[in-house]
Amino acid sequence: MSQKVFLDYDQAALDAQYDNRAKVPAFPQYLERYRAQSESARSRYVGRARLDAPVGPSATERIDIFPAASQGPAPVLVFIHGGYWLMLDKADFSFVANGFVPHGVTTVVINYALIPAVRMDELVRQCRQAVAWVLANAANFGGDPARVAVAGHSAGGHLTAMVGATDWARFTAPMVRRPVATRPSAGFSISGLHDLVPISRCYLQQSLGLSEEEVARNSPVSLAAPEAGSWLALVGAKEGPEYQRQSTELARCWKAAGNPRASAQILDGHDHFSIVMALNDPNDPLTLQISDALTGR
Repeated sequence: MSQKVFLDYDQAALDAQYDNRAKVPAFPQYLERYRAQSESARSRYVGRARLDAPVGPSATERIDIFPAASQGPAPVLVFIHGGYWLMLDKADFSFVANGFVPHGVTTVVINYALIPAVRMDELVRQCRQAVAWVLANAANFGGDPARVAVAGHSAGGHLTAMVGATDWARFTAPMVRRPVATRPSAGFSISGLHDLVPISRCYLQQSLGLSEEEVARNSPVSLAAPEAGSWLALVGAKEGPEYQRQSTELARCWKAAGNPRASAQILDGHDHFSIVMALNDPNDPLTLQISDALTGR
């Protein structure tokens, strides 16, 4: 009988739960669509977008800002890309602006250094730093600092939850040069990874090399819930039981930890890659759900 390595999964079964390329053979086509639509977005907003704005001390700490055409301060969505903390770039996800800018939501896509160039702790710090910079500077690009939300996909969903778990009263962003008094108003983790224990026991560990201490420090299910705001974990119905557990468990843990507005939602018809591609379409139900939450419509 095969040895169990996590819950009721043996090694092969756990690996299969997190092997999204095997589960969705159309992954290469999705990646081509991400890049093509992102290039289209940068062309569409040329002259309005501010690309590669520095937000931290390292070369990778850059963001792209796609301002909404708004009469007053606009809500801001900070988007964090996925790629299992190992691959991809903000330039692959400019397409998110196609979905949200038409609804009057300024869209910010952030970059961060990847493993193995940095460890997980530094990767998380860079994402917190980027969000802190946006909170402190939103008014300078027409944004409303009181309505800054965070969203991310896959590993970016994990990083969204880590941003949510930040102790903002104590976190000081080096480039801001002062404690950040505000905090994100909401978060949307899409196909997020909120429990790193199974990640450290599946095939990904060969590339990630996570220590037990890193797993404990960076598993949102074990951390303090955001003190305020609405935090929603979304996952596709086709993503499999382990991805769905990652979302429902975050909502359960954060509710138990004191945030009654933490919740999870399973979206029919979506796999791991279609769910983020939906954000390219301003009329997609997922895009509308998030934009309505930000604009109050």
